[in-house]
Amino acid sequence: MNDFGRLLEKEIPRLRRYARALTRDAVRADDLVQNCLLRAIAKQHLWQPGTDLRAWLFAILHNQHVNDLRRSLREGTDNTFDDMAPLLTVPATATLSLELRDLERAIARLPAEQRQVILLVGLEGMQYEEVASILRVPIGTVRSRLSRGRETLRRLMDIKVEPEPPARRPQPAADEAHAGPRVGPPRRAA
Repeated sequence: MNDFGRLLEKEIPRLRRYARALTRDAVRADDLVQNCLLRAIAKQHLWQPGTDLRAWLFAILHNQHVNDLRRSLREGTDNTFDDMAPLLTVPATATLSLELRDLERAIARLPAEQRQVILLVGLEGMQYEEVASILRVPIGTVRSRLSRGRETLRRLMDIKVEPEPPARRPQPAADEAHAGPRVGPPRRAA
């Protein structure tokens, strides 16, 4: 196995995790990762050693996912039952499992643009610049989608966020508070 193959192999778990989060289906996620890896191997001459392989692979995976979605819309394929099947079972460990299930459902309800940014930043721990490069959007768009996505998740999960208290002005010392206004020399007119 060459150096490129070893580097590629190290990224497979991250690719699988992101693909599963995108598709919400293990079989489709594995197909997506396999197509991504095939494309990366076929196009390895385009990758420049020393650059971020993970970002390059995630861009390929993202583009492949978008292409798959467009193809399924064009062909009229409806995967609503397949999308919901993993959510129909409830594991035995109640509270944490239910919270994770609710989070998964909430993430699934996010618009695709927000979900992608949430997953890349939150799940994969990527920097905003990397996410902007992968999704081919300006960094401000990444920040905006992340902010809106987090707010939507809070609302969907019914999480109350305490607003920060307004900045307080410094209070005068006790002896200054009762001394009345200060009187200084009169101002001169210029």
